[in-house]
Amino acid sequence: MSQAIQQTKFFQKAAGTLVGGLIGDAIGTPTEGMSYTDIESKYGWVDDFDCDGTDDTIMKYLLAETLISSDGFASYDDWAQTWLDNWESIFGDKKGKFFISVLHTAVKLHEHSIPRMAALGNMPSSSSAMCIAPVGIVNACNPRQAADQAYNLASLIHIHDVSFCLDGAAVIAAAVAAAFIPDATVDSILNAALNALVPVSGKEMADLISDALETASQASDYEAFRQTVYADGRFFCRILCDSRETIPLTLALFRLGQGDMEKVVTYAANFGRDADTLGAILGALAGAIFGAENIPAEWIDLVRKPHWVCLPLTKDYDVVDLAKEMAEMIK
Repeated sequence: MSQAIQQTKFFQKAAGTLVGGLIGDAIGTPTEGMSYTDIESKYGWVDDFDCDGTDDTIMKYLLAETLISSDGFASYDDWAQTWLDNWESIFGDKKGKFFISVLHTAVKLHEHSIPRMAALGNMPSSSSAMCIAPVGIVNACNPRQAADQAYNLASLIHIHDVSFCLDGAAVIAAAVAAAFIPDATVDSILNAALNALVPVSGKEMADLISDALETASQASDYEAFRQTVYADGRFFCRILCDSRETIPLTLALFRLGQGDMEKVVTYAANFGRDADTLGAILGALAGAIFGAENIPAEWIDLVRKPHWVCLPLTKDYDVVDLAKEMAEMIK
């Protein structure tokens, strides 16, 4: 562990959340869109990484900057302004990594739309759930408050007929916040996340998550779970990054791996489908519950190299320095 990763437990958890998410994004990138049989044929078993992440990480940095600049009280108006202020972060070298929902929202904001209306007509995706972890950090130990803020922020990308994507973001924000509770366990985090959903409008997401968690509990191991999910297909959506697929599967893999960083991010990479988003969320959850001290030192050193996620943000962040700023905001 680098000497820079030290001090308080909240700092360890904040650093773990951000570093773990970055690692999960990177390790899942090569297998994104693949089936697990194709992954086995091409790679065998994926357990390391050498790329620098995708839109999952870029969007997370943009959201973190928004939260820092608003002292933690960001709304969709604030997040929209950060997008416009950092236009090249989205439409620069990594534009091809962004899902169409984000690109459509950004163009509408730039050309004619107020933030409240920019999401109209967007396709479903996990574009907010994949990057919402910083909301869990600033609302540490308060999962319901984290979910409420996530519902607001995520409506910049999805509203109306695809508002189940807001449920996905709320679940993950609540899970991260719950992971900061000192005696948190995998089960307590999952329970807090489910309880933070709006009970009527969020019922579809809650039922899908409960079904996926039950499937994971009945599986003898990861390989058995993966085979079952692929065989029956009931958790798969037509658009593989649909939150109704990614969020239930992410939480099921979190339970299977019991929050262990190395296990859950490699589970994501070897699962396929929206592997980078699965990995980004799983890495954040694992880092939040067990902290940066439980992440392999060589992985931390790799994601702190200068070429990682070089963004034209208003600040030039090292991921650990970013965690320091976010930890200082925990009330």
